[in-house]
Amino acid sequence: MVDEIYNDWRLVSLSPWPAWALVLLGLAALAGVALAWWGLRRENRPWRRRGLVTLRTLSMAAALFVVLEPGIRLLQTSRVKNRLAVLVDGSASMAFPADAAGPTRAAVAGSYLQQVAPELAELAERYTLEFHRFDGDLSPADLGVLQQAPEPKGEKTDLLGALETAAGGGNAAGRKLVGALVLSDGGDNVDLQGGIAGAAREKLEKLQIPVSTVAVGGGSLQDLAVETVKVEDFAFVRNTVEVQATLTASEMQAIDVPVTLRREGQVVAQQTVRIEPGKREHPVRFRFTPDQIGEFVFTVAAPVYEGEAIRSNNSRSFVLKVIRDRVRTLLVVGRPSWDERYLRMLLKTDPNVDLISFFILRTPQDNPRAQEHELSLIPFPVEEIFDKQLKSFDLVVFQNFAYRPYRMEGYLPNIRKYVEEGGAFVMVGGENSFGEGGYQSSPLAEMIPVDPAGSAPNEQLFLPRLTEDGLRHPITQLAASPEANQQTWASLPQLPGVNVTRPKDGAQVLLDHPHLTVGGVNAPVLAVREYGRGRAMALTTDASWYWSLVAAGQSGGSSRTYERIWSNAIRWLVRDPELTPVRVQVVQDTVEPGQPVAATITARRTDYGPADGAEVQVQLVDAETGRVVGAQRLATGPDGMARAELEAPGPGAFKVKADASLAGAALGSGEDAVAVRAASAERSDARPRPDLLRAISDVTGGGHVEAASGSLPPLGLSDPEVVEVGRAKDRPIWDRWWALAALACCLSGEWVLRRRWGYF
Repeated sequence: MVDEIYNDWRLVSLSPWPAWALVLLGLAALAGVALAWWGLRRENRPWRRRGLVTLRTLSMAAALFVVLEPGIRLLQTSRVKNRLAVLVDGSASMAFPADAAGPTRAAVAGSYLQQVAPELAELAERYTLEFHRFDGDLSPADLGVLQQAPEPKGEKTDLLGALETAAGGGNAAGRKLVGALVLSDGGDNVDLQGGIAGAAREKLEKLQIPVSTVAVGGGSLQDLAVETVKVEDFAFVRNTVEVQATLTASEMQAIDVPVTLRREGQVVAQQTVRIEPGKREHPVRFRFTPDQIGEFVFTVAAPVYEGEAIRSNNSRSFVLKVIRDRVRTLLVVGRPSWDERYLRMLLKTDPNVDLISFFILRTPQDNPRAQEHELSLIPFPVEEIFDKQLKSFDLVVFQNFAYRPYRMEGYLPNIRKYVEEGGAFVMVGGENSFGEGGYQSSPLAEMIPVDPAGSAPNEQLFLPRLTEDGLRHPITQLAASPEANQQTWASLPQLPGVNVTRPKDGAQVLLDHPHLTVGGVNAPVLAVREYGRGRAMALTTDASWYWSLVAAGQSGGSSRTYERIWSNAIRWLVRDPELTPVRVQVVQDTVEPGQPVAATITARRTDYGPADGAEVQVQLVDAETGRVVGAQRLATGPDGMARAELEAPGPGAFKVKADASLAGAALGSGEDAVAVRAASAERSDARPRPDLLRAISDVTGGGHVEAASGSLPPLGLSDPEVVEVGRAKDRPIWDRWWALAALACCLSGEWVLRRRWGYF
């Protein structure tokens, strides 16, 4: 009864002797037989020789039988089935029609599984069938559910990833994957998007299983799509930008398609593309010149025609960051000086600055007593600079310059408007600046941060003092910590003079005179203010070059301080994004449909410290219509940062705008651009790719059929393996009496015959 649980047996040796000892005993047995034959080699009677050698051989065999202790090992074994993975595509492209006006590809796959159900049942008797649904990931599924064609929603098709996951998931249970059956339209958009070559081919070969494929959907669909858009991540303002797009057409008639490039609703370029029947890809190029810095959403769009399978893939948006290649700076100087020399050389050698500088050595009233063509000094091109070319500059610097001798009154409103619209202006001190220059009654008066006090310049040595605002303002940051920053300013040389002025309402004084006061307030040395969309700065001394030459001559000094101050000033004046009080950064400048628009808002106080607890009003604005489509109210943390997530109503170009305030006082605003794609890569390409599926089968040794065949492809599966499991029992057979009796009979028989025949 007990033996009934065993269904297999095996002959084994139960001897406790080691293998090497058994080998030596075997050799000894052979030597015994050989010696017997050798001793009888001269025997003339063959029957005697054969008889004695036979008895010796039987004796040695019986001795080995006893020594080897043979036995029968009874085994309880079972047959383990190998695995066959059935992978069904659940990506969104399976929702497209299998052919024109036909059922969806998912429905075709479900119907196919119903048709081959009997064949799958037969396979289930020999293999363990594992059903999975895949898109970007692989998940187990039930055959009955798959036959009902559940709605495909996956935004990615990763054929290779699904096969690798299936191949690596079952060996831990002792079951080997011997093949895979894939039902898909072949619309891979991950590793196999470009076909089977290189690393993708190697990965398929490493699977070491036959992958059989069933192509779902093979009919052609009418569709027009903007498949790709190629453009650099950033562009330089006032430089030509090229955008390359690819228009794909399937089953389209010959037609001229107008393709437009829009910037947040405004058409910036348009091209007409001739669609040729039978030709899939039609390239189109746009060229335009951006005239503003910032981040903008551009859209390449083609019209939607009647009968197209997919309407959402006829446009594609992208974000382009437009930056300055260099800060174009206009430096106008009233007369040569050391201060002018150092500033001009600094700007001239700065690779980030494109400098245009003018020395005003000749006024229209000067009489040079020579013909115009005999002069090397040209008249100051006032009209050209301050009328036609003014907007081409990012920064205008008046250094010790008086406008009246050059009849510039009519152009000063242009400069004020230039700053109002986002330009930057600096006035550097000297006898021709501020009060002496007559700017207090000019159109520039309201934007300059200081007013002249009406007194002559003070020429006493003084050491500028860092104010409370200057402690954290980016212009006066010369060291990492406030203490080190103050020490650095305190170590700079004294300056020999200053224009006496008073700060204007709304201006920030960053440096002031330690002793000289105007109306009870210390006279400003360095002051800034916001004016319209632009910024202005006043430096009321013409001795800033002391921070270079004289500072370098001091013990442990360096001219780097002078360079750092002006570098900080230029960055702040032209609104370097790193120095804005409210900064908005979207996490992704292009998001897929259905994904939220996430952004980080950083707010700084007026002294540029983190604005803890600031109120932030965040809005998601349609960039083409200006309509607010989402809003959120947040509060910043101790680091001055807050994170917003807004739901976009649909595809398009949007701006994330943020306004921040602290204790009722406005801190500023910022914005960033984001494009919500009309369709993901999965939903924008309706092409089935049976050629890719066939190639996968060819590389791995599997078979390939169309779903319309209603039968399984050749699977090329190996037979199931037999694996020992369960219990084992040894039953000795050497301890039988007949074995010892045979050994004794053979030995005694040989001894008797040898003695009788006279061999002893």
